[in-house]
Amino acid sequence: MYIKKYEQKIFLFEGVNLHQIMLIYKLRKICQEDIVLESIRTVIDFVNNLLWGKNILVVMLIGTAVYFTFKTRFMQFRLFGDIIKILKGNGEEKKDGISSLETFFLGTACRVGAGNISGVVAAVSIGGPGALFWMWLVALLGAATSFVESSLAVMYRTKIKKGVYQGGTPWIIKNRLNMKWLGAIYVLASIICYIGVIQVMSNSVTESVVSAYGFDSKIIAVILAIVVGLIIFGKSKKDKIILALNKIVPIMAVMYLLVVIYVIITNITGIPAMIGNIFYQAFGGKEFLGGTVGGIIMQGVRRGLFSNEAGSGNSNYAAAVVDIEEPAKQGMVQALGVFVDTLVICSATAFVILLADTKVINGFTGMTLFQESLKSHIGWIGIPFTVIVLFFFSLSTILGVTYYGKNAINFISTKPVIKEIYHIIVVLMVYIGGIEQNFFVWSLADFGLGIMTVINIICIIPISGEALNELKKYEIKLKNNKRA
Repeated sequence: MYIKKYEQKIFLFEGVNLHQIMLIYKLRKICQEDIVLESIRTVIDFVNNLLWGKNILVVMLIGTAVYFTFKTRFMQFRLFGDIIKILKGNGEEKKDGISSLETFFLGTACRVGAGNISGVVAAVSIGGPGALFWMWLVALLGAATSFVESSLAVMYRTKIKKGVYQGGTPWIIKNRLNMKWLGAIYVLASIICYIGVIQVMSNSVTESVVSAYGFDSKIIAVILAIVVGLIIFGKSKKDKIILALNKIVPIMAVMYLLVVIYVIITNITGIPAMIGNIFYQAFGGKEFLGGTVGGIIMQGVRRGLFSNEAGSGNSNYAAAVVDIEEPAKQGMVQALGVFVDTLVICSATAFVILLADTKVINGFTGMTLFQESLKSHIGWIGIPFTVIVLFFFSLSTILGVTYYGKNAINFISTKPVIKEIYHIIVVLMVYIGGIEQNFFVWSLADFGLGIMTVINIICIIPISGEALNELKKYEIKLKNNKRA
C-alpha cells in the first residue's frame, strides 16, 4: 500500500526526491522476488502433498514392486547365490571401465546416508518396532524393481569410448521411447533432488558436531566443503569419486556393523523378545483395535522406499556405467544393493534403539534418541562414534549424488565447463547446507525425487518385458554352465 502511494507521488512529482524513488524501485523488486519464491514454494508444497502426503507414490512403488516380483518369479530370492558370485567378479568384466563391485559401492553410497539413521529413528519413534517389518518387506519386494530398471539402463546406455559408458533413466526415455524432452525433465528433477540432498546431508554433519561439541558450524561446513572439493576436483585415470567411494563405503559399513554386532552379542538374550515384538507390533499389536495399524504400516513402507530408492531410477545412473555386457548381471547387483541398504544398515540402526534400556532412552527423540541408545550400549564413546558415522554416511551420499548429477548433466551437455560449474555449485551447496537448516531444501529434495519416481515408473513398466527376457537368457546361460 505504501509503495503504491509513493508510486502515485512519483507520477505526479509530489515532493519525492531521487533517494525515495530508488528506494521504491528496490522495494518493488524485493516484493516481486518474494512473490515468485512464494509461488514456487506453493507449487512444490502442492506436488509434495499430492505425491507423498496422499501416499500416491507409496501405492505406485509397492504395486510396481509386487508386479515385478511375480514377473521375475522372485528372482531376488532364487538367484541370491548367483548375485553374490557376480559381485565378486568372474573375470568377464573389462579392466578399462568400472566394475560391478564399484557400481555396487556407488549405489550403496547413495542409498546409505544419514537417512539410514535419522529416517529409521523417525520410523521406529512414530510407528514403533513394527515399522521395521514393513521396511524389510518393501526391501524384499523392491529388489525386483531395482533389477528391472537397472537392466534397462544397461540396455539403452550410450558408449563413449572403450570401457566408458553413460546412461540412466533419461537415456532409456530417449533411446527407447524417443522422448528426449521427457528425459530432460527427469534430468532437471534429478539435479533439484541432488542439490537438496547435498544440503541436507551437509547439515546433518554440522548439526551432529555442533550438538555434541559446540563447535562453530561455519568451521565444520568449510572443512566438509574442502574435503568434497578436493575429491571432486581431483584428477586421475579413474573418476576420483569412484576411487573415494571404493575406500569410504567398505570402511563406513564395516565400522558401523562391527559396533552393532557387539551390541547384539552383549544383548543376545534380548534378541528373541525383540524379534517377536517387531512381528507382533507390525500388525498393530495392542494398538490394532485402536486403528493405528495403518500408521505403523505406512511409516515402515515410506521409510523403506525413501531409503532404498527402488523405483526412483537413481541407481540407473550407477548401473549404466559398469563395463559389462549382460544387462541382467548388473540388474542383479543393484538388486542386492536394496537388500544391503534396508535389511542390513537400516536394521542395524533399529536394533541399537530397540535393544537399549527403555528407562535410559525414555523421552528422547530424533538423533538424540540414537546417540543415547548407542551410549547406553558402549558408554561415552557412543557420542563421538555417532558423529563419525554420520560424517562418513553423509560424505558418501554427497559424493554419490554428485556423481549421479554429473552423469545427468551429460544428457543435456557434455561440455567440460558445464561439469566444472556443477562441481562449484556442489561445493557451495555443501557450505550453505552446513551453516543453516533450511526446511524448504527438504521439500525440494522430496519434490525432485517424487517427479523422478513418477516418470521412471511410467516409463519402465511398458518396456519391462525386455529386461525380463534378458533375465531368461541369463538363467539359461547359468543352467548350461552348470551342466558343463
